[in-house]
Amino acid sequence: MTVDPLIAAVLGFVAGFVSSVPGGPVNATLIAEGPRCGLRWCLFLGAGAVVMEALYCACAFAGFAGFFESRWVHATIELVSFLLMLWLGVKYLRGGPLPGEQRMENFVEVTFHPHTAFWTGFFRVLGNPGVLLLWITVAATLLSREWIENRWSSKWPFIAGVAAGGFGWFAVVGWGVTRGHGKFSNTTLRRFSQASGVLLLVVAAVVGSRLVHLLASGHAVKQ
Repeated sequence: MTVDPLIAAVLGFVAGFVSSVPGGPVNATLIAEGPRCGLRWCLFLGAGAVVMEALYCACAFAGFAGFFESRWVHATIELVSFLLMLWLGVKYLRGGPLPGEQRMENFVEVTFHPHTAFWTGFFRVLGNPGVLLLWITVAATLLSREWIENRWSSKWPFIAGVAAGGFGWFAVVGWGVTRGHGKFSNTTLRRFSQASGVLLLVVAAVVGSRLVHLLASGHAVKQ
């Protein structure tokens, strides 16, 4: 099946926007510093964040080249995707940080000492292991279901869409904290994070049903 690059880009935009919603270090920084630093500062912070997020997304897709030739490998990837989606969905629904997230973030901050908005956003995503974990899960899910082709002419439009969608979210938050008269707060972000958790659980249910069908098909062929 051939996936239109425009469709891949739209999927990427939606995924990038939704993945940026859960409360994390970048959103927390925007809320804490945005009112004092201004919209321009917020946009540069968001730009740095989405550059690193796009790099994580590209790494996730690069790790799955040639993985889907065997039915059982396919089923294993589906199982891992289901478990990770389920785990991330519960974590986001509860609103808690991922294990090791705070420790890794502190290590990156101490090591690199970012002094500009762009590099602050970049290194705060670099220090958030949940971002890479999320994109590994998304890449495995999309490739296993053939919504994205396992070639870079399909992956790059998706990755570009991820960057655009993520930047769109951070621009909305930046506007909200600097011009929106208090429309964004930690409580607001927590609610958005919980909504993302619900969405991930729905996706996990879809992946789980696909896995059951895939295993049942394999069992029927053996018989």
